[in-house]
Amino acid sequence: MATIESSISTNATAFAENRSGMLALLDRVRAAEARAAAASNSSRERFEKRGQLLPRERVALLLDPGMPFLPLCTLAGLGHDHTDLERSVPGGGVICGIGTVAGIRCMVSASDSGIDAGALQPMGLDKKLRIQELVLENKLPYVQLVESAGANLLKYEVQHFIHGGSTFRNLARMSAAGLPVVTVTHGSSTAGGAYQTGLSDYIIMVRGRSRAFLAGPPLLMAATGEVATEEELGGAEMHTTISGLGDYLAEDDRDAIRLAREVLGHIDWPAGPSAVARPFKPPRFDADELLGIMPMDHKRPVDMRQVIARIVDDSEFLEFGENYGSATVCGHAHIEGWPVGLITNNGPIDNAGATKATHFIQACCQSRTPILYLQNTTGYMVGKAVEEGGMIKHGSKMIQAVTNATVPQVTLHCGASFGAGNYGMCGRGFHPRFCFSWPNAKTAVMGGEQAARTMAIVTEAAMKRKGGVDQAKLDALQAQIIQRFDSQMSVFSTSAQLLDDGVIDPRDTRSVLATVLAVCRDGDARQPQPMQFGVARP
Repeated sequence: MATIESSISTNATAFAENRSGMLALLDRVRAAEARAAAASNSSRERFEKRGQLLPRERVALLLDPGMPFLPLCTLAGLGHDHTDLERSVPGGGVICGIGTVAGIRCMVSASDSGIDAGALQPMGLDKKLRIQELVLENKLPYVQLVESAGANLLKYEVQHFIHGGSTFRNLARMSAAGLPVVTVTHGSSTAGGAYQTGLSDYIIMVRGRSRAFLAGPPLLMAATGEVATEEELGGAEMHTTISGLGDYLAEDDRDAIRLAREVLGHIDWPAGPSAVARPFKPPRFDADELLGIMPMDHKRPVDMRQVIARIVDDSEFLEFGENYGSATVCGHAHIEGWPVGLITNNGPIDNAGATKATHFIQACCQSRTPILYLQNTTGYMVGKAVEEGGMIKHGSKMIQAVTNATVPQVTLHCGASFGAGNYGMCGRGFHPRFCFSWPNAKTAVMGGEQAARTMAIVTEAAMKRKGGVDQAKLDALQAQIIQRFDSQMSVFSTSAQLLDDGVIDPRDTRSVLATVLAVCRDGDARQPQPMQFGVARP
């Protein structure tokens, strides 16, 4: 295989400007994540008085020491609380990610009960649905740490109630698919949320703290006039001795986490192919250089081979069809010893590029090679010549191939992702197994200036038909459109709406990709014993 040579001058002014811009954006991402942790940590005194651990402490105690944890969807809901982005608290009230528990790679979800008592936020529901989708698609055990006051009735919206039922449906589907669901109920699990506990295969409850009931004392009194304490109605001791809802009775949070780890440790969960290490060499270039490669202005060109060189093993890349459709770059490489096909772009996708990518996708499916898309394109080429050459036809072939690919597809937004280029490069709407973004990534139907100019041309023509052009009105229209597009195309908007699975530090790209490709590989190889129905309580 050919080794990619570096053409990056780390002493150049452009490199320094790119690096500075990327670090500034990354600081904003980390600051937003830190606000969520700080908001939860503000409840520390209350948790300590109750003898409880904070949600992030529970997650840390659950995970195997020294093993990596990949947080997911950390910016969910950013700005949805109607505060400005620099003060908004993201996360949706849920902490989740992929980590190792008792030697088993699992999806972990925890109610962030330090914020609003763990009440699920609107984007928190979408976040839970996304991680459950990942569990089912990648055949992962699911560990959930539950402590939630349920829905916030002051923010009640009927659609959230209806779609919330999908989270319970997914728990039942996991169990029936042979994917263990292990739940620690640290505190309240109320009303419909009680089924979050009830639909689990293994349930651990905490003495004096766990509460699970369909109607709490206030609602019970309002509905029937019956008077009961929380402990009588749904305490841990009642459920582990009388109702049979709980399987294990823990003395406190630490004991509950210990029991969860023991349950996972005793499940005969087979190791996947990724447990067998393959020899590999790291990239020849420092991952830190990824900070300075991508320009902050998407109109400035960049050779994506330089990104590939800092991600793949030994910076080796066997390019496919190098001299045909050269703006679209396809080829084979390895990440931590495992083969992967890569597709990216050094500009718009033309007829030849679309045809080449289609061929390459089909070849990867034939050889069962996962595909990694590094998105950096302003879209498909436009113009009379390319239309005559069949741009729509060739672009449609590429989209057909992406849609029906039979191998895992992973997408990373490295730069621009505009127009149908987002679709052809396996954007979120095409259901890649995982989808991540760098802090500088921008996603939109087109660039803001292009959209503004397009609308100005249309509006100006309409004005002329009516007798005159109002230039001030045209200028105001263009400024409004540019502002609207710019505010929606950044990762602080797209990731907040779960249009990716998280914003990652470019320096972490290789480790993140190695993790999710291993998850995909193991999931596809795993054949857990399916059942007609999930595990039912006695």
